[in-house]
Amino acid sequence: MRRRTQAPPSPLPQVAGIDPVRLRLPADPDGRWPDLGGYLAARYAGTRGAESIAHLLRAGRVLGPGGRVLRAQDPYEPGAYLWFHRDMEPEPVVPFPIRVVHRDAHLLVVDKPHFLATTPRGSHITQTALARLRTELGLPELSPAHRLDRLTAGLVMFSIRPEDRGAYQLLFQERRVLKQYEALARHDPALALPRTVRSHIEKARGVMAAVEVPGAQPNAESLVELLDTKGELGRYRLTPHTGRTHQLRVHMNGLGLPILGDPLYPQVTDPAPDDYRRPLQLLARTVSFTDPVTGVARRFESGLGLGAWEDLAGWRGSEDPGHEDPGHAGRPGARQPTEL
Repeated sequence: MRRRTQAPPSPLPQVAGIDPVRLRLPADPDGRWPDLGGYLAARYAGTRGAESIAHLLRAGRVLGPGGRVLRAQDPYEPGAYLWFHRDMEPEPVVPFPIRVVHRDAHLLVVDKPHFLATTPRGSHITQTALARLRTELGLPELSPAHRLDRLTAGLVMFSIRPEDRGAYQLLFQERRVLKQYEALARHDPALALPRTVRSHIEKARGVMAAVEVPGAQPNAESLVELLDTKGELGRYRLTPHTGRTHQLRVHMNGLGLPILGDPLYPQVTDPAPDDYRRPLQLLARTVSFTDPVTGVARRFESGLGLGAWEDLAGWRGSEDPGHEDPGHAGRPGARQPTEL
């Protein structure tokens, strides 16, 4: 059996919420890269990273094991490791709090607000739940057990200890967590509910919206139930049995019930990243599972609400982004997050 080489520890200083990029230089049997700069230029050719990596090399911000500064003219060493921190554009601050629902020695469950990404990705690095929680709670080894869309609010689970990470992530990979969501959309009296929606969903890399592929083998399944109505508005419970990207949003749109405030379905509107008006009315309400570390049966419920249910006109007409948590906007006396 071939033994994997253990990577040496990163020589870069820790930056709150930002993990360093680590590269292991691949084999070069044909001698294509006489120096490090040539390899990195080829690796990032045609991307925004080409200029950035050249700048990092010039500035002495690409490091090898032990903190040795690497330069473009250094010989290419197949199998060697290098590290760097990416240069990032300033991020708009997401001005809403993250509420802790549960914390013990192994597990952290929080209520993530709308507009906050779960983990660093793309242009969202420090303004993510993971980065903020690592700093605010002093938990540098915190890891997500799963992800929740940036525009969706509600419950997200994190493992506190590295040795527990795999067990909690496996819960979601093996679909041993019952997740239920609430959503607001128009009410269609002609649509028979509840119903189970099955379809084939695909999302191409670099394309904002996912699509349903007619006639293809289903890879996504959701149960849609109507909980209540208020005038033209319906309040729905959504239970996903699979975990495709944007699955609930795609399935509701396919029923002719796009979720209120959705900037992608049925039409891509692409609002500014710091426009916090009219949040997507989708909330991860409950999660239920047997804790794989302690064996305890768990059920957590979000304390957030969907503002348009109490004040639809106010939600539609809001002009001030403000600093009020959009999950509680127009919802006096929102419930406290609980473990049941």
